[in-house]
Amino acid sequence: MPEMETAMGFITSAALEDTGIVVLDRRDHQIDPAEWTDLEYVGWRSSGVTRFAPLASAAGEVDCNGFWNHTPPRTDKDGVWIAAQTAKAPTLQSLALEPGANVGRCRVIELQPNTYADAIYNLHQDDNNRLNDEGTGWVVRAWLNLTDDPDSLLILRSDRFDPSTEIRLPLPAGSCIIVDTQRFWHAVWHRGTAPRYSLITSWTSGPELDAHIAANHGDQHPVSASLPEALVAEAQAELHRRIEERRQTFEAQGIVMEPVASLYN
Repeated sequence: MPEMETAMGFITSAALEDTGIVVLDRRDHQIDPAEWTDLEYVGWRSSGVTRFAPLASAAGEVDCNGFWNHTPPRTDKDGVWIAAQTAKAPTLQSLALEPGANVGRCRVIELQPNTYADAIYNLHQDDNNRLNDEGTGWVVRAWLNLTDDPDSLLILRSDRFDPSTEIRLPLPAGSCIIVDTQRFWHAVWHRGTAPRYSLITSWTSGPELDAHIAANHGDQHPVSASLPEALVAEAQAELHRRIEERRQTFEAQGIVMEPVASLYN
């Protein structure tokens, strides 16, 4: 896998240049849960036990694969809406289109409850800008939490192994967070008892996204939730234990372990 590109030479959003994160105003409208529960889901690896329901994909099929794995290969832009899915989720489609920014992949994630240690082990970076051309917009990811999960946290780290770089953002219903997910290692600690659902959209940076962030009072310096130091230390120890266990398992099979960042999209 190639090294992750930086945003140098690309059109970026000023609101993301400082911290790489922006939290928008919470959405207070009501959405019928059928818009996500009635969708067609497919299994796809992410931060825990997950399934995804694509609304827009590379070729308009119920597919989660990176656009670069299709013919012709391309970056995560110009997603093709899946009619059978958007017919069930017109509000979700309109929310993805609302900024007027280019939409790449757009999908609903279903995440089962997990632990903080699970989330730390599953931290990963995205590869949204593979094949992206310099001089064009840098692709970022937006989460709109559909279910009310105020005790669950989006975990972000600029250094995967350094908890001092960790930012933790609560996920109540209607929370909307935009992140440069090539800059951050990220995963969700879902502390609920039922699955968590969130709309994830790849948006292209540019004036349209800038205007959307400004109109929704984007906060570049959100408050990070605190956790007990002992819990963080235990998760760090478990992270290293699992990595070593996985390395030994692969080594016994004669397999060279892939970098964790290459396991996700």
